[in-house]
Amino acid sequence: MPLPLPMDDREPVRCPSGLYVVATPIGNLEDITLRAIKILSGVDLIAAEDTRHTARLLTHYRIRTPLISCHEHNEHRRTPELIDKIRSGSAVALVSDAGTPSVSDPGYRLVRAAVEHGLNIFPIPGVSAAVTALCASGLPTDAFVFLGFAPKKKGKRLELLESLAAEPRTLVFYESPRRVTAFLDETRSMMGNRPAVLAREMTKLHEEFIRGTLSEIRTLLADRPEVKGECTLLVGGKPATNSISDAGLAEALRDAMAQPGAHVSSLSKSFARQYNLPRKTVYEMALNIQQEAGKTS
Repeated sequence: MPLPLPMDDREPVRCPSGLYVVATPIGNLEDITLRAIKILSGVDLIAAEDTRHTARLLTHYRIRTPLISCHEHNEHRRTPELIDKIRSGSAVALVSDAGTPSVSDPGYRLVRAAVEHGLNIFPIPGVSAAVTALCASGLPTDAFVFLGFAPKKKGKRLELLESLAAEPRTLVFYESPRRVTAFLDETRSMMGNRPAVLAREMTKLHEEFIRGTLSEIRTLLADRPEVKGECTLLVGGKPATNSISDAGLAEALRDAMAQPGAHVSSLSKSFARQYNLPRKTVYEMALNIQQEAGKTS
């Protein structure tokens, strides 16, 4: 049986003037700190990504602080107004729909403006989807790279993934359920079939961690009519393997392609897997070798 929620019916203590960057739950409403409840009760105003969403959290904890919207479409316009309020002595809390504000969520412009004006900024730490997924992933956690949401345009997305192919640290991405299967395919194409973890609906009733290679996760999702819930994808970094120079790879490809029945596509996949290189890079080199061979024959 869950523990009773902390409640304090005393009058809230007013917070000193400044901007309070407050982390809120990513799903389970009990994943909020006592300090965050105290701050949200004691500030003069809460700037929220979605006032309706945040209103449910405030109602749950009987917090009556006024709300104002501050999201990606109005943050540029809202920032000067909020800065003026803080400069006039108000205490303003910044919250996003879930997790820590300004981490792949609105809030960066407001925090930057507060810094530029020399205002007090108080981080109120709490949950973050990236760290929540990472700590339960089973992938290396001593060093990682947080990428947030990949670009929406496929060309830029593939360019990003290719630039990360040699990264040895664990990679952490956010992705929408509608695009996650395509993103798994693209990641495998650019990086090889790495170990990965897909975290879905974290801290909620249907929380799920799918562990395996990129292809294994993709195959499992293919059997479902749809994928639901926001997703965090963690991809293992490039493992320490025997490296090979471009010249060495070219020589190995020439030897392999000289064998009867050799095919560029299958050889590219094999060499990419063997040396943990992006398949696209190996494939393009193999095509160049094939073209050169055709000119000299």
